[in-house]
Amino acid sequence: MAVNRTAADPAPPPPGGVLWTLVGDIRGLLMLPAALTLQVAHPAVGAGVDEHSVFRTDPWGRGERSLRSLQLWVYGGDAAVGEGRRLRELHQSIHGIDAHGRRYRALDPDCYAWVHATGFPVYQHALRYLVRPLTDAQERQLYAEWLQVGRVLGIQDRDMPQSVEEFWPYYRKMLADEVEETVVVRELTAADRPLPPPDFGPPPVSLLLKAVWPVLLPPFARFRRFITVGLLPPDAREAIGLEWTDAQERALRRFARVVRAVVPVLPERLRYLPMAREARRAARLNR
Repeated sequence: MAVNRTAADPAPPPPGGVLWTLVGDIRGLLMLPAALTLQVAHPAVGAGVDEHSVFRTDPWGRGERSLRSLQLWVYGGDAAVGEGRRLRELHQSIHGIDAHGRRYRALDPDCYAWVHATGFPVYQHALRYLVRPLTDAQERQLYAEWLQVGRVLGIQDRDMPQSVEEFWPYYRKMLADEVEETVVVRELTAADRPLPPPDFGPPPVSLLLKAVWPVLLPPFARFRRFITVGLLPPDAREAIGLEWTDAQERALRRFARVVRAVVPVLPERLRYLPMAREARRAARLNR
């Protein structure tokens, strides 16, 4: 359903910005597992996902819906406002008690803001490997755009640091005081976690995937853990208690060199996700 944005509603980030380029690029898919893992390392967020999410029973569907939501925040135009409202309504009923016996609500400012905030340090770190390090100006722009997305999601300015300089002390305090290896973190970083075959594409494709999934799953699970832990900022890995060796770091750097060489030369239809391609095409036509 179409949503008309009023003058009081926050606008999504502008075309041509850092997020406009980053979120639709297929390399962004490699960064999402690390961001999700850092989110659920907060005990309240982890408890909410543990008790209310379908990530165990429908992991592929859950991932697809999350990815579509993220794309809407950046490329959805007026639909970004509707997506922000939908997410707030969805989370209103999510509440419970975390592993430390503390009551939580998904829309508590500290929880809701942390879920959003984690994207910034993960993107900032992962870009060094998969694209290039951000300049100081680009880092500030990325953070400003991330704040704007937060406003679209209904996060109040008082609940998020309003500058990069304010963000890093907040982030380090969260790592020191809140973040831990929750049950959900252990599942997301396990190399032996059961995972149903993806149900993508027409029946012949999905049937083929189902047939070969027992063979594909072990290497896929190892790669998933490798890229998830590897693209977490080192201080976040340490705070959570995830092991990362020098050999793994060298392997990640080799993998990243291949990604940096291959992705930029791909045609647009392969490099960008569908919603991003359509938005980029529309932006070119409106110049």
